[in-house]
Amino acid sequence: MIRCNIKTWKQMAAALTACAFLASWAGCSTNPATGKQQIALISEQQEISMGLEADKQVVQQIGLYPNPQLQSYVERLGRQLAADSERPNLQWTFKVVDDPAVNAFALPGGHIYVTRGLLSHLTTEAELVSVLGHEIGHVTARHSVEQMSKAQIAQIGLIAGMIFRPELANYGDLASSGLQLMFLKYSRDDERQADDLGLRYLLRESYDPRQMADVFETLRRVSAKEEKGAKVPNWLSTHPAPEDRVQRINAQVAKMNQDFSGAKVNREAYMRSIDNIVFGDNPREGYFRGNLFIQPELGFQVRFPQGWKTVNQKEAVGAISPRQDAVVVVSLSDRRSPQEAEQAFFGQQGIQAGQALQGAGGGLPAVTRTFGVQRGQEGNLRGVASFVEHNGRVYQVLGYTGEGSWQSYDNLLAESLGSFERVTDRRLLDVSPKRVDIVSLSSPMTLAEFARQYPSTVDLETLGIINQADANTRFPAGAEVKRVVGGDLPS
Repeated sequence: MIRCNIKTWKQMAAALTACAFLASWAGCSTNPATGKQQIALISEQQEISMGLEADKQVVQQIGLYPNPQLQSYVERLGRQLAADSERPNLQWTFKVVDDPAVNAFALPGGHIYVTRGLLSHLTTEAELVSVLGHEIGHVTARHSVEQMSKAQIAQIGLIAGMIFRPELANYGDLASSGLQLMFLKYSRDDERQADDLGLRYLLRESYDPRQMADVFETLRRVSAKEEKGAKVPNWLSTHPAPEDRVQRINAQVAKMNQDFSGAKVNREAYMRSIDNIVFGDNPREGYFRGNLFIQPELGFQVRFPQGWKTVNQKEAVGAISPRQDAVVVVSLSDRRSPQEAEQAFFGQQGIQAGQALQGAGGGLPAVTRTFGVQRGQEGNLRGVASFVEHNGRVYQVLGYTGEGSWQSYDNLLAESLGSFERVTDRRLLDVSPKRVDIVSLSSPMTLAEFARQYPSTVDLETLGIINQADANTRFPAGAEVKRVVGGDLPS
């Protein structure tokens, strides 16, 4: 006999009521992967369209890792899993994005991404398959679609309002959400369900399911190390604690009461696939020396205010003040000259041109001017804009703050914008990234002995995490072990 408490009955009743209310025009359906009733206001075709649009933005804003062999390897494994899933007819894609974070994510319609940072931390093909299976599970269970459907239900007032106020329609256009789909917050129940589905798909392809727990243990160690630097991984806020996931998966595998000693692991094939992969931040995409940012590929540098928090992204680099009330940001302009860029910027509605200032340093062609932005109740902005030409490109450098803070920041912002100049020092330009190097051991040794015999440019703790070992772990002769080489920046 199954016992069900009052709260559970109320939840079931609410779900049934919602389905009855929506059945005539959207409806509830039984999800083929989970077997559960699911509210779905978004059709499969809409799901596919949203995923295709968001995929374009992922490729543009994050970028794909430039290794065709690695891309093909991940694509082949992913398609094999998806073909045996409950939604084999989706237009599945599997891509490695050029991001150092230890992460993976899925978009509606069957678009799955793993970061190069995650790949550098895994050690077997079975581990990679468990990650791909988890993300496939989010898609087959339609977790993102269910969330968006619930959001629509929660905003019935807004939807009804559109009938009387068509100008509100833009706020309800889910197709315009684009890259925001990446940041949908799955519930912990969704994550556990994706874990279960990932385990199902792993077993269908005859992989060792115990490898899934190894992935969660690695995530736990990455989390612990990043928390020391107050940098919490972006998956941590909604995912169940990694140690809980280890225990849960181990318990499920134990219940199977099977001998998995002959199941697929494919460590050597995986290690070969990631040999020479870039590890950590790639300085070719720009790096910081204190508050000085250097972009070696484009040959420029800019100095941000001391003590400001800096961030380097694919399309821009910037810094924000400690009080988070002022910003400096550098990006590429699509205009052919500083004058054209200036005209385009000040041609925008609501931006007023101010006083002309001296341009960027180093004698580069530049136009610099203060500006104001009228924003009504949100508060007006004051800033300085510089448009600089360098090596055939035009850069837009903006510094701005609230109107009330302008006098506190005006000189600081102008000084930062004026620091934009060319770089000619080959020591600063000829930098290279750290890379994973796979070593086949000729004799048994511990990880600590390996670190002494085969030096790395990362600390022993990091070396232990990426090899899923500790200092005293002993590797047999013939084992393939990772080290990290190169990537030293000029002092």
